[in-house]
Amino acid sequence: MQFDDATARAALRRLFDAAVAAADPRVVLARHLPDKPAGRVLVLGAGKSAAVMAAAVEDAWPDVPMRGLVVTRYGHGHPTRHIEVAESAHPVPDEAGATAAQRMLTLAAEAREGDLVLFLVSGGGSSLTTLPAPGLSLADLIAVNKALLASGATIHEMNCIRRHLSAFSGGRLAAAAHPARVVTLAISDVPGDDPTVIASGPTVPDPSTFDQARALVAHYRMALPDAVTAHLAAAADESPKPGDPRLGTPDYRFIATPQMALEAAATAARGLGLSPLILGDALEGEARELGTALAGIALSARTHGHPVAAPCVLLSGGETTVTIRTTPPGRGGRNGECLLGTTLALASAPGIYALMADTDGIDGSEDNAGAIATPDTLARARTAALDPRALLAAHDSHRLFSTLGDLLTTGPTLTNVNDFRAILVA
Repeated sequence: MQFDDATARAALRRLFDAAVAAADPRVVLARHLPDKPAGRVLVLGAGKSAAVMAAAVEDAWPDVPMRGLVVTRYGHGHPTRHIEVAESAHPVPDEAGATAAQRMLTLAAEAREGDLVLFLVSGGGSSLTTLPAPGLSLADLIAVNKALLASGATIHEMNCIRRHLSAFSGGRLAAAAHPARVVTLAISDVPGDDPTVIASGPTVPDPSTFDQARALVAHYRMALPDAVTAHLAAAADESPKPGDPRLGTPDYRFIATPQMALEAAATAARGLGLSPLILGDALEGEARELGTALAGIALSARTHGHPVAAPCVLLSGGETTVTIRTTPPGRGGRNGECLLGTTLALASAPGIYALMADTDGIDGSEDNAGAIATPDTLARARTAALDPRALLAAHDSHRLFSTLGDLLTTGPTLTNVNDFRAILVA
């Protein structure tokens, strides 16, 4: 297949759509359900996919009486018949999320031996269930969340801190549901698919400590509210640890992961005559720097046929970080920033196209999933009187791709397996 601008754009969008479809709860959830229980079924959940996951449970078990509550991001709701859906804010939490988290703890505490508690978890769950530990306020945790997002900390590090400021995460929900059976169905949005990191692990033991949380705050020089600093120093309410009898051996089932999504995109690529190479599902680091590295691999493929010969596509997932260096920052999420870094490093090399986007349909706090870059992106930007390097320095990738008409806008996809990156070398 010959690739020009139109066919390359269409191919990249097809790969993105294949990745998202592979993580659609309506398709994949049912086969991961446990056997139908004899007792009551309580469905709880948190994340950007929580509502559609709840609907998938109802569809799979139409003859099983159930009740429950899930919380999702505003605008990510989905019709359900028996399970209540609440909505709250992301990435900066609000009172609605705290209320939903407290209600879920109360419902979990009503579960009895012989009951089944299904916990449906997906990306965004940490912010959506921000319930302050005793002595802390929601305003305190909102300040912490803003500091975390601007710090450059990885998602693993962020959630270590969050677990030690929460009354909900770090195994506390499962502890509240004891002695009922708890089964977690998860869509992973984190590098390495670590259950303690997905939504800060409400149903699994937390191996991290207050000491580690304090060390991370110091390392990133975060300025936190006095009450938060005092809470971390007191270390009076440690999270449930491995071996805690209330949690037993967690029954934790992945229904979708970044690797599964990348493999689906690879299959679609072969159908387009492209040789796919999955570089990894857990690539992390500063977004713009990863973008430079990915450009180098693409240039090697084009010039030398290594690590894969053209026509090919380089696929990767994971979650990058953006360390804010300007005040105020411009607009744009980590995928836009990574893509702009790639575009600058490619320096208008012919025959190389790229798409980078968040599989939940929202890159950061913007209304686009990501963007597409082509060999003439830099030329078109300069024609539009834009300075791509200055925009990257200002964290203003959204302005560039929006002006050029190259934003990828999908709306909420109702799933989330983190970042998706595809670089097509024609």
